[in-house]
Amino acid sequence: MSRDYSTLRTEIIDRHVLLVTLHRPEVSNAINTQMGRDLLDLWSGLISAPGDVRAVVLTGAGNRAFCAGGDLKERNGMTKEQWEAQHEIFERQYWALLDCPVPVIGAANGHAFGGGLEILLACDFIYAAKVARFALTEVTLGIMPGAGGTQFLPRAVGERRAKEIIFLGKPFGAEDAFQWGLVNRLCDGETVVSDAASTALAIAANAPLSICQAKKSIHHGLDMDLKNALLYEIEAYNRLVASEDRVEGVRAYNEKRKPVFKGR
Repeated sequence: MSRDYSTLRTEIIDRHVLLVTLHRPEVSNAINTQMGRDLLDLWSGLISAPGDVRAVVLTGAGNRAFCAGGDLKERNGMTKEQWEAQHEIFERQYWALLDCPVPVIGAANGHAFGGGLEILLACDFIYAAKVARFALTEVTLGIMPGAGGTQFLPRAVGERRAKEIIFLGKPFGAEDAFQWGLVNRLCDGETVVSDAASTALAIAANAPLSICQAKKSIHHGLDMDLKNALLYEIEAYNRLVASEDRVEGVRAYNEKRKPVFKGR
């Protein structure tokens, strides 16, 4: 799956991994209305027809910023109605990212502020360049995080830490992000994308239906009590028993060879 977008660059890596690059480097990859539309189309396409894509790496153009957040120059002078209409597009793309059936790895090549950090928070996990900095700066602009920041950040770092980060609106470094559990791995700036891609390729080598079901079970199970989450898990599990990939996986194990999964 590789499409042409005005604000994104897409590239297929070794058939099963899609590299997506936010591409507005002249404004630190800030999210404008068109980028919101492009991201919505991208995630919606992966939901409806992922094709051979089994994992996604999401990064930003250049080596300074992953994403500076909403494009405040475009937003300057917007009426209440215009602002809300634009934000509706942003909300829809965040929801579509959450519903994406394949794993999405955020590769923070540089700073991620505001909505840029919220995009990373909506990914399944994050690798970050050691020089990257993060912040939810909305309260310094008279608004608040409105694309998942007040929900995903506490789930990642805990309620008290999240309140401190959001109430202050100040940047913090990659080392703190790693220590607090926001970031999974710290990487050199020049290798963060390739490191994330290597992980994506390893994920893509596993059974894609299994990854999809496990992702749904983790994501939705966290919003349930434990008993219902366990019932949801076994329903997801049982859907895999009749799959061709389950037969192939067990056969390959017994034949002492690498399985060839087809997503069926």
